[in-house]
This record gives sequence, structure tokens and C-alpha cells, in this order.
Amino acid sequence: MNSATEVFEPLRADDPPTVAGYRIAARLGSGGMGHVYLSHTQGGRPVAIKVVRPELAEDPAFRRRFRREVEAARRVRGAYTAELIDADADGTPPWLATLYVPGPSLSQAVARRGPLPVPAVLWLTAGVAEALQAIHDAGIVHRDLKPSNVLLAADGPRVIDFGISLASDTTVHTATGATIGTPQYMSPEQASAGEVTAAADVFALGQTAAFAALGEPLYGTGPSATVLYRIVHSAPDLSRLPQELRPLIARCLATDPQERATPAEIVAWCRTQLGEDADADGGPALWREVTGPEPAVPEPVPEPEPEPASVPAPRAPVPLSPHTMNQVWQPPRPTAPEGPEQRRRRRRRNALLAVASVATAAMLLGTLWTVFDQAADGLRDRAKSPTAEKTPAGGARSASSDPTSGAAESAPKPSPSPPASAPPKAFPYPSLRLDEENSIGIKEPVERATRAGDLRLNCERVSCTLESDTSVIALLSGEPHGSLDSCRTALGGKPTRSLPLASAAGGSEFCVKHQSGDIALLVLTLKSTPLMKELPSFLMADMTVWRAA
Repeated sequence: MNSATEVFEPLRADDPPTVAGYRIAARLGSGGMGHVYLSHTQGGRPVAIKVVRPELAEDPAFRRRFRREVEAARRVRGAYTAELIDADADGTPPWLATLYVPGPSLSQAVARRGPLPVPAVLWLTAGVAEALQAIHDAGIVHRDLKPSNVLLAADGPRVIDFGISLASDTTVHTATGATIGTPQYMSPEQASAGEVTAAADVFALGQTAAFAALGEPLYGTGPSATVLYRIVHSAPDLSRLPQELRPLIARCLATDPQERATPAEIVAWCRTQLGEDADADGGPALWREVTGPEPAVPEPVPEPEPEPASVPAPRAPVPLSPHTMNQVWQPPRPTAPEGPEQRRRRRRRNALLAVASVATAAMLLGTLWTVFDQAADGLRDRAKSPTAEKTPAGGARSASSDPTSGAAESAPKPSPSPPASAPPKAFPYPSLRLDEENSIGIKEPVERATRAGDLRLNCERVSCTLESDTSVIALLSGEPHGSLDSCRTALGGKPTRSLPLASAAGGSEFCVKHQSGDIALLVLTLKSTPLMKELPSFLMADMTVWRAA
């Protein structure tokens, strides 16, 4: 879903300029399922768009699997996953979009700097195990976990491509028994076309962690059949691994799926090891060395300017030839003088016109006189009538005194409706930082250097909560397109004053209602909750406040 690339490739001639309204900014890469592009949401948030290959899109069975897996992936909201935010399994072609993770893949980082130090491997393994917990809780088995599907963000690893591996498996039920996955990271049951459960992802996690520590696949390289034979029939050589990692990786690579560690056990084991052995070199400075500088993401592609209305060009003047000159303008021809007969006819015509004009004027005056006379008679008769009402003082007559007034005049006139109230104005507050020493206020000033604000971050070891004494908080579920209306709906449920952030990640949205009536939308852009308590935890978020909403 997210490309594992550090370089944004320019678009090619056959790349689409848009996908379902998302304007494409760059090409991120290609895979077995399709091409991946960089785009942005309407709010400017970068996303990765994966477009399915046409040959897969034409397979009805693929579309059914793709639709089922996409619906399952929508439920995954782990801190170490690249969340699915939009998709269309019925599109032409099908596509899906996830939050873009700025950072290299594990395979790229190892190729660039070599094997990772032990503290970084432990942090990586714990983060990927936590991601598997969220994926498995949604009823999904990843099936293709490998170094290129683990991206290294500034605040920890991100697992990508969950929920679509089964949809891409077009050969799982073939007579040859071939199955999906990358040979070097398959479990024995996958390699032998057996039953695949969540334990297969744990086996792949053990191999991924070994790759991070060794800089190469644990079962070696070579033809796929050779690698798969080693996985099924031979025990891995763990002697090359650092001593601190051998017990955990051996547990992950157990041949029997029932004997493998669970993701929760892996997280607990890594936390214990980091708590005992972590030093300054295992902190953010080391992780930044592993991830490298964050790439500059291309800006959103602007909407195309509307084409100006076409104005007809002025017609060129037609050159005047002697022929066209005669068509355009002709000099007046001299008229012959009137004779006696012509003068008599003209006088007779003028006399008839004068008589007709006098007759028409007389008829018009007679008609007007008749109308005025009838109006005067009506006024005299009304004045003599005993039922006539006197005109009230002030010169205005009541509506009931006019016998010609109808129901429309006697009915009360509707009072004018009050003007519609203007919608609450939104006040944006971008790039707010919240840690365990400061706070955020819903009322200005929103950035508070003390803990006296409305929103506070409270962390115990690696578990953090968003807390408030003055406001209620609700997690906004569904696609990340929060608004005042969606916040009103969410806050109408069961809001709380203390919300756990274990499953929150970049793109998560929170609705906050202050006791004054103000409503705020908090969009999480970065969450850093290191496994080591010695390191500070913090959030970065954009906030929008609707006053007196």
C-alpha cells in the first residue's frame, strides 16, 4: 500500500494524472499487484495510492477477495501501521489509499548502512509485533511480512500491505500448491501449502528481525525452491546473531506454529530487554541514523485553472473591390421633380390622414368622459348610503369599510422569518505540540507552557492517554474527514475525559467539546511514545476550533 522508496519518480506517459479525484504528484514504485503513486487529501495530507494491474482487475474472483480484504483492513488502526483511508474495489481499475509514511523501508536502510545495532532491532521488533496485534485483532493474516513491507518512520516502524495479500493470491488453490509470499520470509506451513494462521506472521517477523541484525536473509538466497526446502527441512543457524536476540528469534522460528511466541509476548520481551540494556546510543539519535533524513514530500498538485471562455476573434476587414464597393454603399440617386398630378395626390392623402386623426381623438375623449362620469356616480351613491363608515382619523380607511376587499386583505400578513444564523466560524491552530510538561487550551492562548490547559498528555511507561478536566473527548472513527457535524455526532455518544492513545496513529482524529460550548477537532500528525521511559513522549497535532458551536 505504501511504496518503499526514498526517491519520488516523475510520472510516465502511461501514468494517470488522477485516480478517483486524487491528483497524482509522483510515482512511488511498482509491485506484483500494481503501481503506487503519491497524492494528497483535500486537506493536504500525503497519501499513497495503489492502483491494481489491469490483468488482475479483470478477474472477478480477485475483485471479490480484494473487496473482502479491503473491508477488513479498514478496521485496522494500529500505532505502527499505515492506515487504509480510502478504497474502491469496484473501480476501473480497483485502487486503495493509505497514509504516506515518509521514510525508507527496512531493506533500503540495511542496504544503505548495514545491519542495525541491537537496541534498534529490539525497538523495530516490538513495533512490528504491536502492528501485528492490531492486524490480527481485525481478523487479518498479513501473509507477506518482509523487510520491504516495514517502513522506518521518524517515530518508529510502520507495517504496510496488510489486508491485500490474500486478495493477490491467485494461485493458492491451484494443483501445483503454489502460494503467496516471498520465499526467504515464508513459514514452513506456507512453503508446504498448509494451513496459514496468524503464527505464520510471527515466523516472518523472526526472519525480518534476523535480517535487520545480519544484513541478509537468515535462510540464505538462491532459487526459490532451494530456499523453501531449507525452511521446511532444516533448522536455522542462529550462531551468527547477537547473543541478546537469539532466544526471541528462536521462539519465533519454531517449526510448530503452536510453539511460537505471540505478538504480545514479543512486545513484553523487547520492553524488558530495552529497559535493562538501553543507553544513550539506543535513543532517537540512533534511530535517526537508521532512518536517515526525512525526504521532502512533493507539494500537492494544484487544481487546473479553468479555461477562459473563448472570445470570437474580430473579423478581418474585407478588402473593397469595385464590385464589393457597390454592394456596401451606393450614392443616392437624383429624384425627378413632382408634376401637378403628383402634388394633388399628396395633398389628398395628407387631408385624409388629418381627418382620421381628429376622429380618433374624439372617440378617445368620449370614452374617458364616460369612465369619469360613472366613477362620480358611484362616489355619490356611496356617500348617500346609511351603512357607509366614516374615514378614521388620520385619513386611512379600515379594511372592513371597503366592500371590494377580499380574503387576502382581511387575512393577517405573515411575520417576516428571522434571518438564518451564520454557521460558527472555524479557527485553525496548526502544528501544536503536546507533551507531559505542557498543555493545549481550547480558549486562547491555545499553547500553554504549563499543565493548566484543557488538554493534557499523560503517559505511564509506554501507555499514554489524552486527558481533560474541562472538556469531553471522543475518537472520530471512519475515514479521516472530520467536520463540525461529524464531531457533533461523535460527541453525542459516550464521550470521556480520559481517552487511551494506544491505537492512535498519524491521521487519527479526536473531537473535543469544552464546557463553554466550543467544539474542537484534533488531527494527530505524529505520535512519539518510545518504549524507553527515559525518552520523552509527545504528540504533534493540528487543531480546528468552532467557537460557541
